[in-house]
Amino acid sequence: MPPVTNSYPLTGKEDNLSAVLVKPKDLQLLQRPLPEPPGKNEVLLATHTVGICGSDVHYWQRGAIGDFVVRDPMILGHETAATVVAVGDGVNNLKPGDRVAVEPGVPCRHCKYCKEGFYNLCADIIFAATPPVDGSLTRYFKHFADFCFKLPDHVSYEEGALLEPLSVAVHACKRANVAAGQKVLVCGAGPIGLVTLMTAKAFGADMVCITDITQSRIDMAKKLGADFGVLIQPGMKPQEIAEQVKEALGDNPDITLECSGAESSVQLAIYATKAGGSVLLVGMGPPEIKVPLVTAAIREVDIKGVFRYRNCYPLALWLVSTGKIDLKPLITHRFTLEQTLEAFETSRTGAGGAIKVLIKVHKDDE
Repeated sequence: MPPVTNSYPLTGKEDNLSAVLVKPKDLQLLQRPLPEPPGKNEVLLATHTVGICGSDVHYWQRGAIGDFVVRDPMILGHETAATVVAVGDGVNNLKPGDRVAVEPGVPCRHCKYCKEGFYNLCADIIFAATPPVDGSLTRYFKHFADFCFKLPDHVSYEEGALLEPLSVAVHACKRANVAAGQKVLVCGAGPIGLVTLMTAKAFGADMVCITDITQSRIDMAKKLGADFGVLIQPGMKPQEIAEQVKEALGDNPDITLECSGAESSVQLAIYATKAGGSVLLVGMGPPEIKVPLVTAAIREVDIKGVFRYRNCYPLALWLVSTGKIDLKPLITHRFTLEQTLEAFETSRTGAGGAIKVLIKVHKDDE
């Protein structure tokens, strides 16, 4: 990493090795051109740590998520912490040397959704590692300064990178109105389910029950604060699982946060949630699923969706910096950029109990 400076610090000879998805199942380490000097309101960043997200793995294996199709080579990665190495005109909130967490989506700022504060719904949002936009698994890239959040000295780069999935959970819990004294069900104990569990607890939920098809994930959830866990066995019906959840919590949950995207799990969420309660669909599943909609209607169970997050990074950072949420136990594996293929394979298979797999991008990273 070059020394930080107020002027453009790159000489043109720096290594800009990048993890490029050339086509489905063809992830290569390639040299990409160095970024141009940062423009107005932009910063030049040296990437430090990137977490592998399920969407990264999905693009790698299938080349598409819904309508987002990889048609040209694309750099993967969007869970990012980095170091500012140069700033453009108009940047007053950051300076070279600052350590930052990077919110990966930048909206147009002008449409009605942006103007009304719903910038995550902006049709023209530019989101890292979402076709055709390059991601952050590269040594250097540029980003808008107001979507970079300075990390306190006691918050690590690793925690900064994980603010991205944590922001998903924060947005879900805010939209669900999770509050003190409530009983909450979290469906799915993958990375998003686990951070959602911790966020629900930090928001004041009295009891949280979590479900999963893997006992080791439930065991991890209990270490992170889950009060109860229900292991879903093959052949179990959603109504049967819902009864086990009710027995564990002593009542039906006020709120269910569905984090798997599986059809049977969405069905479980509707059956389990109390009359007048809310179901939040956090996990991304297939475009169409079969659900007991009439059951939800006659019991006045509200069904809401969430898409990414908005205005959540500051709260996510506060939760981590104050110790309300400890993200470090989620980190199970660390790799270098040169080991990207091994890192992705570990994330895909869950080998070695993988939960969050991190890639250290610069050679001098700790």
